[in-house]
Amino acid sequence: MRSRCLASVLLLISIAAGASAQNTLTVDQCRDLARQNNVSYRNSLLERDAARQTRRAVLTKYFPTISAGGAIFRTRDYLIDETIPGGNLQVHDGDRAHLPDATQYAYFPGMSLAMMDRGTIGMITAVQPVFAGGRIINANRLAALGSDVADDKVRRAENEVDLSTEQKYWQIITLDEKRETLRRYQTFLDTLTQQVDEAYQAGITLKNDLLKAQTKRSEISVRLSKLENGRALAMMSFCQHLGIPYDSTIVLMADTASPEIPDWLHVDHGEALLHRPEYRLLQESVKAEALQTAIKTGEYLPQAGVGIGGFYTQFDEADGDYNGIVFGTVSVPISAWWEASHTIKERKLQEKIAANSARENQDLLLLQMDKAWRDLMDAEKELRLSEETKRQAEENRKVAADSYHAGIVTLTDLLDAEATRQQAVDQVTEATANYRVKRSTYLQVTGR
Repeated sequence: MRSRCLASVLLLISIAAGASAQNTLTVDQCRDLARQNNVSYRNSLLERDAARQTRRAVLTKYFPTISAGGAIFRTRDYLIDETIPGGNLQVHDGDRAHLPDATQYAYFPGMSLAMMDRGTIGMITAVQPVFAGGRIINANRLAALGSDVADDKVRRAENEVDLSTEQKYWQIITLDEKRETLRRYQTFLDTLTQQVDEAYQAGITLKNDLLKAQTKRSEISVRLSKLENGRALAMMSFCQHLGIPYDSTIVLMADTASPEIPDWLHVDHGEALLHRPEYRLLQESVKAEALQTAIKTGEYLPQAGVGIGGFYTQFDEADGDYNGIVFGTVSVPISAWWEASHTIKERKLQEKIAANSARENQDLLLLQMDKAWRDLMDAEKELRLSEETKRQAEENRKVAADSYHAGIVTLTDLLDAEATRQQAVDQVTEATANYRVKRSTYLQVTGR
């Protein structure tokens, strides 16, 4: 009977091993899949690319603005349609001093002048900004800062995806370990129930013991069924998180050995703060407000530029004509200076708000790191305590089994001891997973 049970267990193990060989995922592979398929992370990559394009676009403001235009027209009537009346024109010897005393005249019969009912006009100009109140320089600085912000947002999104992946990963590992514990418990109850049944049939024990064993076996079957359903739902959610189709044969591989806190894990939190993307985002928000103020100030300063242009005109049947121009422009927003005195003050206040928020959030980041370290130490203590409890429960179960077979304790005592051992094993599983997640959290909040 025992050999049959052992053979069944070995068969289950071999089937599971075969499945894992076909469809196994490690935590590193899951992180990679989540990064590739997670919408938030992919959007952060797109936002980074967009910020880089913005930076390249703003860089073009340093170069001349070139524009070209043209028009072809035809009018219903001539644009110039005049009649010059006739009359006598004074004739003189060319000396203007004699004009009032002219005594000879030439007759002018008059004429009609009609022109410009059709034409072609074209022009091209290039304007180079000479001074724009610092707006071009500061806009480029702001665009470069925006690119850095996008990089830090990618890093932050990556950290969030990694941590979420590990949490879901260890949740399933915990369910897998609990499932194996329940299966071993179920195997134990199957064997025990058969032994009690044989003893009952031989008249050695009471039917009440057989009913207790059968009831406990049914209870564990129900618990195992619920756990299987919960594991399936958790795996569906995890596959959706990874961006892959649901596959019930996926096996997650993990080192479930008892972990230790290495000496290098704890770092100086003030130094670690400088490596966090959240900290850099805070500093960049302050710089962005200062650059916004500089750009706004530039809007109220004089603007100057130089340019060149070329023109082409052709009217009626005449030949076309080319011309060129060199020019300079200056614009002084005089009426805006009154508004500027208030707008710049508002921008300065926004700078102070950003600086105050940055200082407050820096303190919160330091507090977050301190809490993460304390949570990790608590998780490590909880793990050690659960391991000690497990050792005690296993010893208690061994004593109870020996005592039961010796007829010293009842079946109820043996079932209680086995239930206690099973709970202790589950506690170690949960504590191990909790420790792994707390460790990953601490590494993340310290910029690693």
